[in-house]
Amino acid sequence: MNVDDLKAWCLHKAKDYLGESIVHRRHLHQHPELSFEEYETAQYIEDALKSYGMETRRMATTGIIAIINGHQDNGKVIALRADTDALPIQENSTKTYASVNTGKMHACGHDVHTASLLSVARLLNESKDKWSGTVKLIFQPAEEKFPGGASILIKEGVLDDPKPGHIIAQHVFPELEAGQFGFRSGPFMASADEMYITVKGKGGHGAMPHHTRDTILIASHIVVALQQIVSRNNNPLTPTVLTLGKIHSVGGATNIIPGEVMIEGTFRTFDEKWRKEAKQLIRNICNGIAESMGGSVEIDIKDGYPVLINDPTFTEDIKSFATELVGKENIIDLPMRTTAEDFSYYSQEIPACFYRLGTAFKGKPGDKKVHTPEFDIEEDALRTGVAMMSYAVMRWMK
Repeated sequence: MNVDDLKAWCLHKAKDYLGESIVHRRHLHQHPELSFEEYETAQYIEDALKSYGMETRRMATTGIIAIINGHQDNGKVIALRADTDALPIQENSTKTYASVNTGKMHACGHDVHTASLLSVARLLNESKDKWSGTVKLIFQPAEEKFPGGASILIKEGVLDDPKPGHIIAQHVFPELEAGQFGFRSGPFMASADEMYITVKGKGGHGAMPHHTRDTILIASHIVVALQQIVSRNNNPLTPTVLTLGKIHSVGGATNIIPGEVMIEGTFRTFDEKWRKEAKQLIRNICNGIAESMGGSVEIDIKDGYPVLINDPTFTEDIKSFATELVGKENIIDLPMRTTAEDFSYYSQEIPACFYRLGTAFKGKPGDKKVHTPEFDIEEDALRTGVAMMSYAVMRWMK
């Protein structure tokens, strides 16, 4: 089958499967489950794959793995990943498929990712005579919650037996219309570490501060000083964000200086070496200021997701396949993003391509944003999403 015939065939099959893809997506959207709680979701995925004649196995309790072998072994193994968890958001929608689980919603499109990969699984499984090699399907739990389902699956051996040489994932992107795709080679999404700083001093009467070690004042100096890490220590060519999003005291009032103040924040960057150096600077600054002002600090920096790196060669290949499929006018070059994704763990292990699937309604890019109670998609995006991933696999296998 030549390229033009393969392209037409994938688009045709994805259109045929669109009704079923929508059924999958709406069921999952209506029954969202939070990270590490995706029990019914996992069962739904297993049942669907088994109805396609495929065998499945569990990993990390709610992770589902399946293997599809082409008509012959060409030595290539590629993994396709979809995340399955929802967010703790109350949906604001009158749609018939709105969430029935109070305070839970597929507001980040993981229902779309899962529904799309289910249809890709069916398409590839029913067309083994058209491609060679091996495809590993990864339906991954807990992308939204630290430490991330990807890290757990990797520890349990998801990248072994068979070991994929490359991995692909797609993610909804309301900033692009359905039918469009976004790509970026190299560093794409930031690392994300969490900071928990406890300032300790000596509380007392606000009218007699000389008898205290003022934790509010110490914390204030720390908050200001930490901004110097980005403005005066970071290479300006390396995007970096240090945000302190929460500060509160234990006790305290207009006339009471508290004994403890807690500061919480996030640190994000695109350079793993600088990431390590910056976290040590955070510790040094906090300790130095607290000690100089008669107090002390306890610092807990939780290592979050690493930098997501799209392998340049592999990503350009997948981008070229997308261009063949939907035309150059529907391929968008994207900037780096300081948001984070646990797909980054896979990208640190094997060559990866994480691309964006346009989901906006026609003429409304930027509407229905992710992580909002109003999030929704133009469901024809499922057709292009299924066609794209299937076509990319078959082209790559050739």
